[in-house]
Amino acid sequence: MSERLDKIAIGSDHAGVKYKALIKEHLESKEIQVKDFGPFDEEPVDYPQWIRPVAQAVADGECPAGIVLGGSGNGEAIVSNKIHGIRCAVCWDEKSARLAMEHNNANMISLGQRMVSPEMALKIVDAWLDADFHGGRHLRRINKIEPDSE
Repeated sequence: MSERLDKIAIGSDHAGVKYKALIKEHLESKEIQVKDFGPFDEEPVDYPQWIRPVAQAVADGECPAGIVLGGSGNGEAIVSNKIHGIRCAVCWDEKSARLAMEHNNANMISLGQRMVSPEMALKIVDAWLDADFHGGRHLRRINKIEPDSE
């Protein structure tokens, strides 16, 4: 695991609470500090109120990385990517997670609890944590994402 990811922000909606708890426990077993933004039960909630603070914590530098979860992970990624400086990738397997870091320098990932098994969710997290950004042509492309960075 890269030293850059020693503290991770995490949050979900009601449809991602179970995997959020599983991933939090997994990260803590690796001695990674986790800031859990909630929620803490499966009572229905509107995901933006729980996901935006996770992305903001990453954008502000409070946490170097974040993981968000929902039913599919799509809405959570959309909310996260509205925050300046966030590159949140929806991941569905180890390869998508690895490439999210290697090619996109994703500082957040989004997972769908209804899309992958619990075992795959942990493999996704580990693949992302273990990957390193390749830079080079990928950095040039990332710099073109934000119009003011070229």
